[in-house]
Amino acid sequence: MADAVSIIPAAVLRSITDKLYEKRKVAALEVEVIVKNLCGAGEHDRVTSVIDLLTTDFAESLQSNHRKGGLIGLAAVTVGLAGEAHRHLDKIVPPVILSFHDQDSNVRYYACEALYNIAKVVRGEFIEFFNQIFDALCKLSADSDASVQSAAHLLDRLVKDIVTESDQFSIEEFIPLLRGRMNVLNPHVRQFLVGWITVLDSVPEIDMLGFLPDFLDGLFNMLSDSSFEIRQQADSALDEFLEEIKNSPNVDYGRMADILVARATYNDDFTRMKAIIWIHEFVKLGGDQLVPHYDSILGALLPCISDKDANIKKHARQTNEVLRCICATSAGIFDVGSVLKVAKRSLSSEWEETRIETLHWMRTLFSKCYNEVIVFMSDIFESLLAVLSDSSHQVVLLVLDVLACIARDTPYFHDLIVYLIHNFQLNYSLLEKRGALIIRRLCVLMNSENIYREFALILEGESDYNFASTMVQALNLILLTSSELADMRTLLRQSLHNSSGKEGKDLFHSLYSSWCHSPMATISLCLLTQAYRHASSVIQSLGEDDINVKFLVQLDKLVLLLETPIFAYLRLQLLEPVQYPWLLKSLYGLLMLLPQQSSAFKILRTRLKALPSYTLTDKVKQPFSRTSPYPQILQLNEGIDIENVHNGINFAYKLQHFEQVRRQHRNWIQANTQLQPRMPPSSNALQEEEQR
Repeated sequence: MADAVSIIPAAVLRSITDKLYEKRKVAALEVEVIVKNLCGAGEHDRVTSVIDLLTTDFAESLQSNHRKGGLIGLAAVTVGLAGEAHRHLDKIVPPVILSFHDQDSNVRYYACEALYNIAKVVRGEFIEFFNQIFDALCKLSADSDASVQSAAHLLDRLVKDIVTESDQFSIEEFIPLLRGRMNVLNPHVRQFLVGWITVLDSVPEIDMLGFLPDFLDGLFNMLSDSSFEIRQQADSALDEFLEEIKNSPNVDYGRMADILVARATYNDDFTRMKAIIWIHEFVKLGGDQLVPHYDSILGALLPCISDKDANIKKHARQTNEVLRCICATSAGIFDVGSVLKVAKRSLSSEWEETRIETLHWMRTLFSKCYNEVIVFMSDIFESLLAVLSDSSHQVVLLVLDVLACIARDTPYFHDLIVYLIHNFQLNYSLLEKRGALIIRRLCVLMNSENIYREFALILEGESDYNFASTMVQALNLILLTSSELADMRTLLRQSLHNSSGKEGKDLFHSLYSSWCHSPMATISLCLLTQAYRHASSVIQSLGEDDINVKFLVQLDKLVLLLETPIFAYLRLQLLEPVQYPWLLKSLYGLLMLLPQQSSAFKILRTRLKALPSYTLTDKVKQPFSRTSPYPQILQLNEGIDIENVHNGINFAYKLQHFEQVRRQHRNWIQANTQLQPRMPPSSNALQEEEQR
């Protein structure tokens, strides 16, 4: 350094630390000329001495003016060296970079100025210091001093120009540096980073797309920045990358899928929207790479289908449909268990649209891979059953579709019916509001006869007689009124009058035992199957305890049903009292049970008054033999008490069973309620009960 002092005049060294910028500038020019002469003479050792002097005594000095002078001097040395500057960069650049962290903002400013001048001279030669320079510029972009920020921006633009034209820049070394700063919240730093990403992506020789997973999350994070400019820049950068993805054959969809899924659940609308758009493109382009991510993608899409933002909802729905279509038609194997786990979780969503789409997914999975799905039924069956209590009719219909797929050919059929009965028993309002919807839909989706047989089999042994009666009444009303059960009604109506109708008779047997829980249901079944004599016997066997308000309400409904097209055949049979005498007696029996003041009494009496003037006591003018197809007429008119068997059905035994069930009901009522003196129900009481 003593040599350096002899090289640079003392006056120049004093001027380079002067407070006045002009004097420092003149001194720097003197240093530049001196170094230029030394370089021309090949005296690089003496140049090194000058650099050491400027670094040790000035750039690293405790006095800020000396530090400023040292920085100006180092820049002047570089300019003086010109084409030979690269030989001394390892000594010139480090002290300048160190000065970026100086506490004095003026020193930081001159550091920017010095490095700018150095970079202009050496251009691509200083790429070896790029990481340190990038780190320093990143911090200076958020400097508290506006003049330092301005100087840093100028230097940043120059560095970008140098990097884009250099073939020595290493993107592999730069990416870790970028990745480590992408989650910084400072808006100035974010703007700085987005600027670098955009610039580097514009260079054809630099494959930024290949490293997109390393900084994609950071870009999405910037979409929620408070600065509109930063949001706009991040959005523009993402759009550019998405276009590149569409045109690139080699994209790592898998690594980015998890990032997009996380951002699709972000609380910022703009971020969620962008993530859904990206997922939509990934689903279309990702192919087999996305198969392991179907469950997480679905988990992100289903909540967005119910998003409060209309655009997010629209794009999420479109993406969901594309993904479901791919799963339904693709030959690829995905993790069914994971997808079902997501679906199970979404079934409890508070949003109806999400629950609906979840059930569409389950139905698709059953169609696509039934055997794989059925393996997981023990995990999700209970959750599906719980949805039957959903507030949405559409959700209930869809879950019935899914349950029908499950229960059609498996032991889950019995479990489904047991669950329905159990929940109807626990929640009478569910039976009242949804019972008909659920049962009718199941009868459409599955075999209606099997549905009714299973209900009947389970209800036959029901110990809660009050519920059993209510449930049977509901099933009976659905049987008599639903268009979906027209074929079943036809089968029952023909069963006792067709010697080959084994299926209909079996169905009658299956229903009868449980139908005995409700006298009116039993009578209705007999009228439907044209077992009129047995209907009359059942009516005659009713005791005082059987004829209560509930019974009369049900009787009122039956009378109204007799006026509907369903029982048109029965009304026409009234025109043939000789052929159907027990029908007439059954209807008169019902009339006798109705209070005269009720509307049902007036309706039924009016109907019976419209008949020809036959009476039950008239003798049949034309006798019938025992070979008559209507032997019951002989029994009625001649009082013959032969064995009550018709077409293989022992109605005498049926009547005994009915009476036994009624006794059990009476005993159960006595055991569970305190009987009060019974008064004949008034018409007002019936009306109140009907309304209830």
